[in-house]
Amino acid sequence: MTTAVLRPEAPAVSELADLLFASLRRRDQRERGEQYLRGLLAAEGRKSIRNIASVIGGSATEQSLHHFVSCSPWEWAPMRRALAAYVHRAVEPQAWVVQSMQIPKVGEHSVGVDRHFVPHLGQTVNGQQVFGVWLASPRLSAPVNWRMFLPGSWLEDTDRRRRAEIPEGLPEETMAACAASVVMEAAAWGLPPRAVLLDARDPELRGALDTFTALGIPFLARIDGGDRLAVADPSLPGYGAGALSAQQIMRSVSGLRRPVEWLDPSAPTPAVRTSLVAGIRVEPVRAPYRARPAEAGRDATMLIGEWRDPQRPPAELWLTGMASSAPAGLLRLSKLTRRVARDHREFGEPSGLGEFAGRSFQGWHRHVTLASAAHTAALLGAQR
Repeated sequence: MTTAVLRPEAPAVSELADLLFASLRRRDQRERGEQYLRGLLAAEGRKSIRNIASVIGGSATEQSLHHFVSCSPWEWAPMRRALAAYVHRAVEPQAWVVQSMQIPKVGEHSVGVDRHFVPHLGQTVNGQQVFGVWLASPRLSAPVNWRMFLPGSWLEDTDRRRRAEIPEGLPEETMAACAASVVMEAAAWGLPPRAVLLDARDPELRGALDTFTALGIPFLARIDGGDRLAVADPSLPGYGAGALSAQQIMRSVSGLRRPVEWLDPSAPTPAVRTSLVAGIRVEPVRAPYRARPAEAGRDATMLIGEWRDPQRPPAELWLTGMASSAPAGLLRLSKLTRRVARDHREFGEPSGLGEFAGRSFQGWHRHVTLASAAHTAALLGAQR
């Protein structure tokens, strides 16, 4: 694993530390917070508290940092809110990207650990399932909020819940509700709203789209080719045919494809690429189903297909509630997921986003908040 590129003594770190740790009432907490932040940037390899302490103050510091993250009674929400405002000013985001992160774990004692099927890996893994909200522009992206999915096996077991310090009153929720909640928490901070990008190819996440629709939150969600929809435009093939797969619908309107240029944010150097894109109004399939014209259908949304090879099926399919927007602009917006994936790989992982070695719910939230700040400092330092 690489290390973060920003030197921990850089002025940007002090600037960010002063802003974030202002919510901590005690001076010793503010000092420990800044030590932890600098240690995340300086420590090589795994971001365990021992490794962090080794570059800050040795074994004498290890116990105090452990207490600060795992036991000290400070709230992470005000720190995240301050981080979000800082990132919004620096990034000027075009979208909020909900990024799923699977954190592999050995054993079953770390909070939230369970066996999950990961669609893009095609296999079941043992670990934690978490969702982050990233503020993203074509230039850079950074995470500002996190939520961990807690299975019923953790919430219903009193002893397990007590050992992991899971707060009372935290309800059991579906994967979709978890993904939607991490967005709604960030929205409550008063950030200027942006479209939400979400990979909803996992059927368990599909319910998040209903939540966004009900709340009036604009979304652009990647879906699977087998997802069933109904054509809502009477002038297009497939109207009145009932439920069709997204792939079938896109094949029937391939004559509508138009070339669109887009900047690839995942390329090492700026690269302009071209795809063929088509958009068609559709509506969800609910029983009993009755076709309605798009103008009359309150639930009408748009299905967007992207072809990189005109002789093959669409490479990506996206569903959006922003049906009045141009498909070309929505395609370019979807590429912000590449920006997030790149920044996560180059800055987030080296900053320790997925490397909390403790077992408690509170400790994980505090660590990932500080790691998000380290990611931000490293990313902006590299930009400068």
